[in-house]
Amino acid sequence: MTRSILITGCSSGIGLDAARGLRDAGWRVFASCRAEADCAARRAEGFDAPRLDYADADSIDAALSEVLDATGGTLDALFNNGAFACPGAVEDLPTDALRAVFEANVFGWHHLTRAAIVPMRRQGRGRIVQCSSVLGFVPMPWRAAYVASKHALEGLTDTLRLEMRGTGIDVISIQPGPIATRIRANSIPHFERWIDWRASPRRAQYEATLLRRLYEGAPDRFQLPASAVTRRLVEALETPRPRDRYRVTTPTRLAALGRRVLPGRMLHALLARG
Repeated sequence: MTRSILITGCSSGIGLDAARGLRDAGWRVFASCRAEADCAARRAEGFDAPRLDYADADSIDAALSEVLDATGGTLDALFNNGAFACPGAVEDLPTDALRAVFEANVFGWHHLTRAAIVPMRRQGRGRIVQCSSVLGFVPMPWRAAYVASKHALEGLTDTLRLEMRGTGIDVISIQPGPIATRIRANSIPHFERWIDWRASPRRAQYEATLLRRLYEGAPDRFQLPASAVTRRLVEALETPRPRDRYRVTTPTRLAALGRRVLPGRMLHALLARG
């Protein structure tokens, strides 16, 4: 029987590469997107593509219902992937901006995950894969909203993994570092909406660091293509006994090592360099 997977955030980047890679591997892929225009583009490629916006609970329920109607009520895997960032210093980050990030990056994922567990419990098996980040276990400057959301996701994922023991449902975290996606470019509208950097006491720092990173977009020398995540995703889905977490990119592995062996002050001094 053809295995089915619902993937979120398939407009570009990790989600789109994962959808194409899993389809090539023989899966029936439901490649959901937040915007209807992106869903239409995926349908033009031959995908089932329900519209799913993590900030819209009704769209989450409707998308999962569409998937289950198409599969006869089963779902083999869920890949939670869609997320966004709002760069800026913590002292300049309005609480409503942080709330919006959590609505999409945490609460929406939680809503969909709980709903997906229902058919997985019924069928006695399933895999839930969360696309986390190196920023789910270490911080970096200017990324507080995203860091906080990914740390929260790691806590939810680890707890869910413990609670799903013995149910046949595996819960897995993928932790990418720098990947060639549009997340930086996509964060610019949120930065411009929420961060009043010109009035900030850190204005000179914004001009010297974050603005250049956002608008000039120099690639990270350790950056890998989205296919690097897809390879780990396929492994997580198809190996008989998946690992709890899969780390992608050299910076992720170095950060994990540093967290284990370096004193906190030394680790934070390195991370503070951005």
